Amino acid sequence: MSREAWGMVRLWYSKRTRCKFITIPVKMEDLKKVFAGKLLGIKAIKLQPNDPFTWASGWKSPFYCDNRKTLSFHDVRSFVKLELVHAVLKNFPEATAVAGVATGAIAQGMLVADELALPYAYVRPKPKDHGMKNQIEGELPQGAKVVVVEDLISTGGSSLKAVAALREAGFEVVGMVASYTYGFPVAEEAFREAGVKLVILTDYEHVVEKALETGYIKETDVPMLHEWRKDPANWKKDM
Repeated sequence: MSREAWGMVRLWYSKRTRCKFITIPVKMEDLKKVFAGKLLGIKAIKLQPNDPFTWASGWKSPFYCDNRKTLSFHDVRSFVKLELVHAVLKNFPEATAVAGVATGAIAQGMLVADELALPYAYVRPKPKDHGMKNQIEGELPQGAKVVVVEDLISTGGSSLKAVAALREAGFEVVGMVASYTYGFPVAEEAFREAGVKLVILTDYEHVVEKALETGYIKETDVPMLHEWRKDPANWKKDM
């Protein structure tokens, strides 16, 4: 079967499965809101304004999105896989390989690569300090056009380190697909400077909107969340 025919089969399968899971026409805005609802439904979103989380960057946050939880629920896991596949086919049809960003997107990237029948590897934040000392784990064809899979974008730093490692190894990065982004200006600027097109399934705005609709958060929580998002690096820095 040709690559083109395989893609058509996968698109049909994806559409059939999307109808099963969300039963509405898939416009981008609808998709973002539907996926936001699924994240809230499995309690992947946590809100703790009085006991904020501390990210790896050192930032304090009242809001945490744990996309790894999607792996535990078959319907949500399949939804994420097929929507990421659809995003790749629509936006990066030239991709000849897939790379996941460690650690959160290792599984999601593997699921996408399997569905597309493409070679797969994952990228560590830095080379191992033992053994083969690899940063890229797995083997991709020489000169492959790689689409990167990420589970979550915050500052964009770790995601773009993976892109840099792939480029340094001689691969062409055609773009990145991700499940969720906070949409921080610092991340948007970093992706622009790196020349990486980013396509996401949902974002902060749609999660907050859906959380309000479902009563997951209160109207009084929203100003605090917006204040944090304007300047996350300095929010409650003295805590």
